[in-house]
Amino acid sequence: MSNLAIFNSVVHIGSSPPMLGFILRPLTVARDTYKNFKETGFFTVNQVNNEIIEGAHQTAASYKEHISEFSKTNLTESYLDQFHAPYVDESAIKLGCSYVNEYRIEENGCVMIIGAIEHIYLPNEILHEDGWLQLDKHNAVVTNGLNAYALPKLLTRFSYAEPDKPLQKLL
Repeated sequence: MSNLAIFNSVVHIGSSPPMLGFILRPLTVARDTYKNFKETGFFTVNQVNNEIIEGAHQTAASYKEHISEFSKTNLTESYLDQFHAPYVDESAIKLGCSYVNEYRIEENGCVMIIGAIEHIYLPNEILHEDGWLQLDKHNAVVTNGLNAYALPKLLTRFSYAEPDKPLQKLL
């Protein structure tokens, strides 16, 4: 059974190899997302944009194991390049990941999941020549706590910071 869950704690772990992490609440109750990627070894990360906020937020509800969140939202399940886990069709930025490891946080029982990025799908108009993604061009939203969403506004972009070398504005 496919499922869908929103996470506001996705973080860059490294780029060689490309990896990300996210935080799961304590495993004291059933966590269908956790169960699914532990069984299959795969999961996807789909960027929320302002057109799908309501459906994305609704995926936080605790549905029974046999109910897919796709069926309870306006979000469409899709599969790309025979990847094992479903993507959200309406999401412009999609990452296909394989499970790598997990680390239990002793202080609160949460679990940090580490995944390797295997596939990346995104619109060309947000991709710069140097590989930087300009997320504000595609209405990507950010979270503010557990239930508030905002559109980020790009202020500037700087060169890589180095000792004794002045910063350059890249935009």
